[in-house]
Parts: sequence; C-alpha cells; structure tokens
Amino acid sequence: MKRHPCSAAERYSGKQEKTLKTVLHLRYERKISPIKLSVLRLKIMYKNLLIFSVLLLFCFNVSAQKKKFDVQGKAGARGIMPENTVEGMLKAIDLGVTTLEMDAVISKDKQVLLSQEPYFNNEISLLPNGKPITLKDQKNYNIYKMNYEEIKKFDVGTKVHSRFPGQMKFKAYKPLLSETIDAVEAYVKEHKLAKPVYSIETKTIKNGDNEFHPEPAEFVELIMDVIHSKKIAKRVIIESFDMRTLQYLHEKYPKIQTSLLIDEKEPFEDYIEKLGFKPTIYSPYSVLVGKGLVDRCHDMGIKIIPWTVNTVKEVKYFKSLGVDGIITDFPNIMGQLDK
Repeated sequence: MKRHPCSAAERYSGKQEKTLKTVLHLRYERKISPIKLSVLRLKIMYKNLLIFSVLLLFCFNVSAQKKKFDVQGKAGARGIMPENTVEGMLKAIDLGVTTLEMDAVISKDKQVLLSQEPYFNNEISLLPNGKPITLKDQKNYNIYKMNYEEIKKFDVGTKVHSRFPGQMKFKAYKPLLSETIDAVEAYVKEHKLAKPVYSIETKTIKNGDNEFHPEPAEFVELIMDVIHSKKIAKRVIIESFDMRTLQYLHEKYPKIQTSLLIDEKEPFEDYIEKLGFKPTIYSPYSVLVGKGLVDRCHDMGIKIIPWTVNTVKEVKYFKSLGVDGIITDFPNIMGQLDK
C-alpha cells in the first residue's frame, strides 16, 4: 500500500531518536568525549530540523493541491458549442472542466432531457421542418406537453445564437440525461480522462407546476432514478433557483450535494434561513460576489461558485477573492490564465 508522503516525517523522527540513543550509549560506555558528544548532538538536531522543514513544506503543498478549483462548463460549453448537447459536453471535457453543468426538464412521457428552458427557446430552436420559432410562440412549444420522440425532431444546433455568435454550428437535438451520461462516461474512459462531476439544474418557472414541469417531488425523483441507474450519485450536484426541489432532495437524499442558485441581492443569511439547511454550494450571480460574501460562506462551511464568469480578467479576480470555482460559458478561457 502506498504511504502518505507526510508519514515520512514521523519515520525520520523515529530514526533520529534511535541514532541519538546510540550516541548517548557510547558516551555512557566512555567511548566518546563530552565535546564530541555535544557536536554530534548539535549535528543531529540541525539535520533533523532541516529535514523536518523540507517535509513540512512538502506536506503543505500536498494539502494545498487537494483543494481543486472547480471549473464548471455552463450547459457544456455554451459560448462555443450549442448548449446542452452531447457534443457540447464532450468539448467541455476536452477543455478540462471538472464539472459539467447542465439543465434538466421533463417530457410528457416522463423522460429527463437537457434544456435551458422547459420549452423551445426561439434563440436556438428550429421546427422539424426547419422553420424558426418566434419569441411570441416559443412557450407554445411546451416540452412537458410533448413526448420525447417528437422533441427529438427539433433542431437546436443550427441557428446562429445572437448572444454567442462564435458557436460551432451543426444539427443537434435535446438529448436525454441518461444518454448524455453514457456518452460522457464512455468518452472519458476511452481517452483515459478524469471522471467529471455532473451539476444538474432542475429547470422550473414561476407558477409552472403541472403546466411546464412536474411538482418538485416528482421532478427530483425522475432525476434521481437516472442518477441511481447510472451509479454516479457520488459525482452529482443538484442545483436550483427553486428551493423546493433542494429541500425535497435534502430530506429524501441527504447525501447528494446541493447548490443554491441566486440571482437577487438579498442577505446571504436570509437565503440560508429560507432554505432550511446548509447547501454544499452557494452559487450567486457573479456581480453579487465580494470578499465579504466569500468569507461568510466559508465561515459556514459552504463553498461559493459564482456564475457566469466569462473573461480571463474576471476569473483572476474571483480567484483572488477565494471562490471555490466558477461557472463559465467559455471553459476555453482557462487555458489563457497564464498568458
């Protein structure tokens, strides 16, 4: 079994104690002069101090390395790839994200699929016949009122995104959560890459229960069915703006990590009180994050990961505040930090 590197300090200490006892024994047997004894003792103490200093520094560096900065790719890599697609998730893996952030909605036939909204957003969606969807009509294409077989016929990868014009364009569909997990797990295994964490957002809208999505308990159970079937529970975070889903999850599945998404400026303590428990992660809109908030989160043992951080300058700033990670549309910017 491989020993922890810091155990070397203990082993070295025991060895030096044995050496010192040998020297003292020689003195007791009058085989070494008092002056030589003093010199030997000083040499041993000095060498011991020097080795201990090096070992302790090494141990400190090992501990520091354990605290990884969590880079979460928003909807995969939304800035450069169509959002919430298998292709986008695999691209994010190639770019080195540690967590795949994705959005989950429910179809009429109770399938869990990836989508930023529980309907076909006009910004990215084309009808099966190739015609665009208007802003006025987008909510008429309600995913919760459609079976997955029908949903899969819409194209969400070809239309140029007005906010992300640099996206790679290709015909794509909204994939099942299970399909996405299978593709990612196969990809990292084939390429001998680290297995990612999956941060899955329950996408709900105000007053949308039973119209655009199921009620919180059913929503969470449908997602958890997929997670358990894929045996990835230890690598899952459930995130939401909707406290109800997190509260149900915490009560029914307390071992699953949670992330509270925040987009309004209210006191941190008030949000935690309303939630009723300490989430694993507090994830506010980036403009709401300052050093004080970072410290308050850490004082309560809660990680803080702001969204959406899209420039090198912003990444450096938030890292300087001590945040535990970022959610970004452009995971490719992480490779530019040292330039």
